[in-house]
Amino acid sequence: MKTTDKIIIIDLEATCWQGPVPSGQENEIIEIGLAVLDLQTGLITKNQGILIKPQRSTVSPFCTELTTITTELLEQKGILFEEAIAQLTEEYQPDLYTWASYGQYDLNMLKKQCKSFNVPYPMGDEHINVKVWFAELFGLQKPTGMNGALHLLEIPLEGIHHRGVDDAKNIAKILNWCLAQ
Repeated sequence: MKTTDKIIIIDLEATCWQGPVPSGQENEIIEIGLAVLDLQTGLITKNQGILIKPQRSTVSPFCTELTTITTELLEQKGILFEEAIAQLTEEYQPDLYTWASYGQYDLNMLKKQCKSFNVPYPMGDEHINVKVWFAELFGLQKPTGMNGALHLLEIPLEGIHHRGVDDAKNIAKILNWCLAQ
């Protein structure tokens, strides 16, 4: 049975390149950003980033420029993808809750990488695409990015854009607005 007192917001960062994916590499998750939105209070009760060492790709200079995540940071503080999913499952029990992300990318990427690494998919079936929902509620012709949504709501961007830990918190603020409508 789903519990309805909170929603888990996830924002992933993955290896990326300015051009095509280099031969022998693939996009893979290097950060799982998490925020927990308490539906009674509207407060963000947890906010965390789980850094992940890539096993099938490298962090390009373009990726570091975009996310601020370096190979050195992942070597020092990152864990393996399998360990990150185990930590996510243990600390958040995400299959018991509705979860949300900004757009469909995070859902698709998480499913794809779980399948590729033969790791059980940890999330519940109920997913909110905040990007689409926000666009509908705000009356936009087409969806806008997270930064654009924050701007429209006059909510300042908190932290570093394209860091999962910070983006998850910012998405939680947009979701909270959506829920209040």
